[in-house]
Amino acid sequence: MLSYNDLYEILRKEKYSEILQLLPKNFIPEVAEYLNDKRDQSSKDDSLFQDSVIMSKKQLENSIAIFKELILRRKKKLLNLVFVATETGIMKRDYENMLDFEKEMFDSVVKTFEEGDKALARMLRGEKKGSKNSMVIFNQDVEKFADMSGNIVGPFSSGELANLDLEVSEILVQGGKARFVDER
Repeated sequence: MLSYNDLYEILRKEKYSEILQLLPKNFIPEVAEYLNDKRDQSSKDDSLFQDSVIMSKKQLENSIAIFKELILRRKKKLLNLVFVATETGIMKRDYENMLDFEKEMFDSVVKTFEEGDKALARMLRGEKKGSKNSMVIFNQDVEKFADMSGNIVGPFSSGELANLDLEVSEILVQGGKARFVDER
């Protein structure tokens, strides 16, 4: 079982190392068990063991503070790793030292950063968010219809040109009602 000294030593190693420290796979359940044990000890109301109850309360408070600082330091290191991974494409550094929930958080944040980079690149190319249009020529007459945003477009006559949302254009082309101007 985890002790106060073990928890303190884990924090000390994390604090004085640049790399993410390897924690036991069952670290979080052990911390939870330790904290619950300290809560139970500190809630005893025996005047005979008053000093031990006070000490348990203090250890509980300190243990919670140590655990919070440990998690905060690990989050900071994870954010640095996310930055390195998104800038260099290298994601393996310290990945094996992450706890399962940290791996999920890391992957999620890396994905979010990558999506942000793609959005920035689209804006730099002058594309509007999410709206990519394409030109089509209608092969037949088409009545009014609602596009992907719910806006009514049309009607269109055979041979007519239209600049429509790419998804709508693809549906029309697949249905044989139109063809792309640039013949993709």
